[in-house]
Amino acid sequence: MSYQIELRHLYYFKVLAEELHFRKAAERLYISQPGLSRQIKQMEEIYQATLFERGKRSVRLTGAGNYLKKEVDIIFTHMDKVQRELRVLGENKVTELRLGFIGSAVQSILAKVLVTLKHDFPSIEVDLQELSNEMQVAKVLKEELDFGLVRLDELPKGLKSIPVIKEHFSLVVPHDYTIQKTNFSSLNDFRNEPFILFSKDYSHSYFDLVMSIFRDAGFEPDVALRTVNAMTIFNLVEQGLGVAIVPASLKKGYTSKVKFIDLHHIPQRTTLSLIYNANVHHPGIDLFLNVIQKELTDKISS
Repeated sequence: MSYQIELRHLYYFKVLAEELHFRKAAERLYISQPGLSRQIKQMEEIYQATLFERGKRSVRLTGAGNYLKKEVDIIFTHMDKVQRELRVLGENKVTELRLGFIGSAVQSILAKVLVTLKHDFPSIEVDLQELSNEMQVAKVLKEELDFGLVRLDELPKGLKSIPVIKEHFSLVVPHDYTIQKTNFSSLNDFRNEPFILFSKDYSHSYFDLVMSIFRDAGFEPDVALRTVNAMTIFNLVEQGLGVAIVPASLKKGYTSKVKFIDLHHIPQRTTLSLIYNANVHHPGIDLFLNVIQKELTDKISS
């Protein structure tokens, strides 16, 4: 078979595989629907494989289509990486970094690291993305992020991890709640209260760790609401919809009218870690690792 597939074919396929709808895909590509159909048909003839199952109201990937989608995603991810690096070189920038994080990272270390980074390397370009733990892992593995700041106990093969901060938990209660830190005795005081927690989508291991706090206290919590956003938790607590348990670092940087009760006495601790792909190498990786290590060293010595 002669190799007649061109990059445009792969891009047309990628968009259709994402949309699974010929009209919507054609609109994204700014081409006609019949034109898109011809391009896909041409691909199938060249590859001698059916890539899509076409129904009257639905389009689905075949086994061959699913395989090709995975390979095409890798191709375009790598092309995006090449484009970024060439742009950085062309603009004489030190580098570009794509950094994922969870909300509590901002209060604990991220802001300080970014200040140092921009001071020492003012021309660096940083793309910040607030994402769930699992989403960060997926993006770091696919090389769509250079680093992630997560709360996870286990990582898939290929990722490296550096512990950044280990901290205790805090209860979050409304500012006028009858129990505050001055008259708090134990978590049992809250056994009949609804709880607002970070959901499993935030991190399965983190959720299990928090649930172990309740097991140790001898009761199953009434989990009324779950979310992946710290500000949402605080606002819901402020409105009197429940109480919450969060990493202690989240006490900083928020203006909600809530109060915190530190849970120093319990054994559970949560660790914020920096993750990165062990198979990825570019100047920005070492640069950011050096800044992180310096921040951690300064923190220990202070």
